[in-house]
Amino acid sequence: MGLVIEAVGLEKTYGRTKALKGLSFVVRPGECYGLLGHNGAGKTTALRMVCGSAVVDRGRLRLFGEEIRLTPPRLKHRMGIVPQEDNLDVDLTVMENLIAFGGYFGFSRREARERAEKALAFMGLAGREADMTQALSGGLKRRLVVARALINDPELVVLDEPTTGLDPLARREVWDKLEALKQTGTTMLLTTHYMEEAARLCNRLTIMSRGAALAEGSPDELLKLHAAPWVLEIRAPEMMPDALAQILDKLELADHYSVGGTICLFADDPEQAREKLLAAGISACRTREATLEDVYLRLTGRDGQ
Repeated sequence: MGLVIEAVGLEKTYGRTKALKGLSFVVRPGECYGLLGHNGAGKTTALRMVCGSAVVDRGRLRLFGEEIRLTPPRLKHRMGIVPQEDNLDVDLTVMENLIAFGGYFGFSRREARERAEKALAFMGLAGREADMTQALSGGLKRRLVVARALINDPELVVLDEPTTGLDPLARREVWDKLEALKQTGTTMLLTTHYMEEAARLCNRLTIMSRGAALAEGSPDELLKLHAAPWVLEIRAPEMMPDALAQILDKLELADHYSVGGTICLFADDPEQAREKLLAAGISACRTREATLEDVYLRLTGRDGQ
């Protein structure tokens, strides 16, 4: 089987704003591919091109092996889409929402119900069929939106920031269900600004900022290429971050980035780095393992949340 998505040099302009600046990536069958970046990085614009709600201005986009500028209905029918917003009909029950949606794919009421029951069971919503949608919690609504996206047994599921606005417990419950979906071999394209979400779900991802790709690879590959195993977080209230950075440069500990009043120093040997800092009169607040968020902040200089 060939590539599910092949994007080469995608560009998109809205007025004077260039939302995408030559974005390239490929999505292979059965993987979860992520676009990770801050709000306004261009993630959703790329998804809109795939889903058919935005035209490709420049570059090349192939979906299921077919080159497109605006995704045709026959290809949309092979996808399931989870939008940022819970655009459910609050006047309908859980089951009624899914049956109505099944009608868009030409399913009979009976077939739509059978498919809905299967999707609801997969998402842990069995027994909630008669509940009114407006009575569901935020986490259950997100699971229902994912269930709705599965009703046509899609080859590709597109998820646009699927857990934004959820509390930590609800977010993890959705992650569990998406991990289970990934295990079925379903291909997924995910946008997120949550570092833990990207690290947990994505086989590979592109880190984006201001419409451009900064780095691509698996979470582990990105950590190896753009970080070190350990991070020492240094706080020095009496010292400005710029002055502290100059001291680190002199100590040949220049591999660092700053966030607010904290400098995060990468180190292969944290104890050796700590000794150099102590000799210079600098104490590190704590030592921890490096994460994908460190990679993101180092490359973009932005807060990942």
